[in-house]
Amino acid sequence: MASQSMEIMAKALEQQVLQSARMVEEQLDAELGKLERMDDDEMEKLKERRMEALKKSQKQKQEWLGKGHGEYKEIPSEKDFFPEVKESNRVVCHFYRDSTFRCKILDKHLSVLAKKHLETKFIKLNVDKAPFLTDRLRIKVIPTLALVKDGKTKDYIVGFTDLGNTDEFPTEVLEWRLGCSDIINYSGNLMEPPTLTQKSGSKFIKLIITGTLFSSDFLDCMDVFYTH
Repeated sequence: MASQSMEIMAKALEQQVLQSARMVEEQLDAELGKLERMDDDEMEKLKERRMEALKKSQKQKQEWLGKGHGEYKEIPSEKDFFPEVKESNRVVCHFYRDSTFRCKILDKHLSVLAKKHLETKFIKLNVDKAPFLTDRLRIKVIPTLALVKDGKTKDYIVGFTDLGNTDEFPTEVLEWRLGCSDIINYSGNLMEPPTLTQKSGSKFIKLIITGTLFSSDFLDCMDVFYTH
């Protein structure tokens, strides 16, 4: 019975993918048709619009870099947290502790993503220097990523259970998880994580009502500190 249900779901997903592919192909054909019908004046206007868009994009990148985007940096204290999140629309803040090994694993991945996603600011804060903030945000598990959008904490990534429940998760899985919360511009498929070897019993579940993603064993470890 279970295998039959999985087969039905697989076929439905296949049909969905094929339909999406057809829609993309039709859109491309329509765009090509428009280009073929354009005269010289229209082509020139199109070039001008694209040039303006390029200039706007470059200006936006410079603004982001000026605000500290593009690098993964540590902020000195919890007082610095509020100016940082107020200055940028999208912020990923890693609440860490020096003695926690998994925080160092996250550091490696976040350093890569900070350079790739200039649209988002990536920072870290030592929980021992931020007792008020960690209490206010109810951070009980280390490491925790607080995902802040427009000055408000939108979501959390707590420990590694959302990342396949393994220390060896690839950067792409963290990138996908951040994309699910719309804290970065993600170009991949949000319906499922990138391919990875998961521990037995670890499954990803998307909660449609809250828009938050948790793993199947997430609720069992909400109040547990990682100590290794």
